[in-house]
Amino acid sequence: MHGWHCRPCTHISSHLGRSLPTNRLDRTKLSPKSRQDRSTTDLQPLVVDQSTVGYLLPAFASKLLGYKDVFQPHPASTGSHKDGVTLAKHLQTSEARTAAVAGVLQSLRSEGVITGWRDELYPVTNTFDADPAFLVERAAAVHFGIKAYGVHINGYVEGPNGLEMWIARRSKQKQTWPGKLDHIVAGGQPHGVNPMENVVKECGEEASIPADLARQAVPVGGVTFQALYPNGLKRDVLFAFDLQLPADFIPEPQDGEVESFERMPIEKVASLISDTEEIKENCNIIILDFLIRHGLISPDQPGYLQLLAGLRAGDCS
Repeated sequence: MHGWHCRPCTHISSHLGRSLPTNRLDRTKLSPKSRQDRSTTDLQPLVVDQSTVGYLLPAFASKLLGYKDVFQPHPASTGSHKDGVTLAKHLQTSEARTAAVAGVLQSLRSEGVITGWRDELYPVTNTFDADPAFLVERAAAVHFGIKAYGVHINGYVEGPNGLEMWIARRSKQKQTWPGKLDHIVAGGQPHGVNPMENVVKECGEEASIPADLARQAVPVGGVTFQALYPNGLKRDVLFAFDLQLPADFIPEPQDGEVESFERMPIEKVASLISDTEEIKENCNIIILDFLIRHGLISPDQPGYLQLLAGLRAGDCS
């Protein structure tokens, strides 16, 4: 195993200080607010222990209410202006709720309502450190409109040609965003694993990055992403990590989720965000944060403050 060691990016080198030309950055496309739909007006709240933990499309809420031994109507109240859905009163523990909901989801899976099954559990919670109300299959997270946490790694190289970033091309067989451009490593945050453990695991599985190198990833903050899709509300809270990679390191696909990797000049990456729809939407937000932190989008550019606000405009908790 290589004894990888890279200097964390604790300062901005002179070649990173230049801003990308304003005329190459379309403010409308760069703004997270314009790429995200945060409206929950037409959605029904999922309420557990008097707390709203998710948002349901009306059609999915109706499906859930068909399982009367697990889900019950929740009348509109002062804190919720729409009728919602709650769990049956006899389900008092996280374990009991998890088991009961799992049975419902297996039924909905057999009907074709829930697709892309992952056999991975996500916590249903309002804050990252809270005990979960229950656990739910990852594929159902968007249907329930719950917060879904994840880790995204900016894998970059700093060399004589300037700043470059490794970008992955997702497999065309992926059930979600097939063929889209993605971070070198990114993954959902499963229950019972801390973010750094997840970074190391995902680095090995997705890009063959050795554990000793992966552990040099620097946590640099987080962003929120929220968008309404035909199957529900996606509510992401994403932990961002910067990982400076050796110039001679070549990532290799490992688990079949990535088709290929390409090392791109950072200006090309920015242009892909600005001018195309090639990069997966929630990756755009993390990369924009990277560009700002590295001085490649400056306060002189129109829309700068709106962009800053948009990166964490959702419920980042």
